[in-house]
Amino acid sequence: MPCIGCSTYYHMLSGCSLGNNDKESRKKQVRPLFRHFRRIDACLQPREAFRGSDEIFCRVYTPDHSYVTIRSRLSCRVGEILALVKEKLQYSEDQPTQPGNLILVAVTSSGEKAVFRPSDEAVFTTLGVNTHLFACEPSELENLMPLPEEIHWSPGDSKLHDMSAEEVANQLVVFDWELFSCVHEVEFICYVFHGEQSRWRPLNLELVLQRCSEVQHWVATEILQCQSLPKRIQLLRKFIKIAALCKQQQDLLSFLAVVLGLDNPAVSRLRLTWEGLPGKFRKLFQQFESIADPSRNHKSYRDLIASLRPPLIPFTPLLLKDLTFLHESCKSFHGDLVNFEKMHKVAEMVRSIRRYRSTQLAVEAEPSPSHLQTKAYVRQLQVIDNQNLLFEMSCKLEAKDM
Repeated sequence: MPCIGCSTYYHMLSGCSLGNNDKESRKKQVRPLFRHFRRIDACLQPREAFRGSDEIFCRVYTPDHSYVTIRSRLSCRVGEILALVKEKLQYSEDQPTQPGNLILVAVTSSGEKAVFRPSDEAVFTTLGVNTHLFACEPSELENLMPLPEEIHWSPGDSKLHDMSAEEVANQLVVFDWELFSCVHEVEFICYVFHGEQSRWRPLNLELVLQRCSEVQHWVATEILQCQSLPKRIQLLRKFIKIAALCKQQQDLLSFLAVVLGLDNPAVSRLRLTWEGLPGKFRKLFQQFESIADPSRNHKSYRDLIASLRPPLIPFTPLLLKDLTFLHESCKSFHGDLVNFEKMHKVAEMVRSIRRYRSTQLAVEAEPSPSHLQTKAYVRQLQVIDNQNLLFEMSCKLEAKDM
């Protein structure tokens, strides 16, 4: 089946403009991604839209877990990344031999590996929450292991205990709005309609999806690292309150991410923890679960979002699911004729995204003395995304036979 190019859809989205910035060259600057150089001063800056020409710092690891830091364009091809790595390794005192033919591999915290092709582009934004890039020779591929900090964990009190639910929720909403505002409508089309063939790579949209996964795992990580049952119950209450505040401020991305994090099997099995939760909070969480219920094509969620007025932050994965269903269930061409009915439906879905942010989101809150600390915490969440490890932590808190 022939696939219509994303540029065709771009012209059909009436009024969709990439803005004057596309016509003017901007000053090049090195921008921090989520997990590159976790500098406080960088993470506190307002988010701006990433473009393929932007330059970033990135760590690329070797099989012995040493690393080199490269400065690269975001849209850089894998072959160019490996050339930069090889050049760095040649001048490294820690490298006893000259590097041979290298391959670039993404290694997850659970040990899964994905080998990139030399022609692949913009791989940085496709990485999972705790996925790292490794450069190695083909013979070393099977011996690649996740970083030690991704495999081992140590229990301890959460910083979240010292933060108010209101302040954390506010910072979640502000950051989500910054990320969502960076995503151009065309990125949704590119993501669904074969991004590798499109004119624009959906870099900012990929980061929003990464953030959604990050928040889900953050919830589970914080609860499962807490060894004290009373404190764990307090954290459970706090997360439900955070979810309620995100919903109140119409941030459905973090709202549902927190709910799904609490529904993680490693968390939902903690019977003693949930039994200690006051009835009011249990009832409230049941209401939240009903909104996250996917039955009847996510009817509860769709009823909720239809009742809201802009500005709001939608649950982005469901938007992409709807676009994907529309794309795969309808042909783009019938013979030599373009399926304009399909394209009008796509354009209407994209215009709804524009309506969601037709007015600026304003979070009214007086900054507290710990404002910057909370902001930095929310923008650099430390999470465990290995489900097997999370379940192991859960069983150590409450054994299976309890």
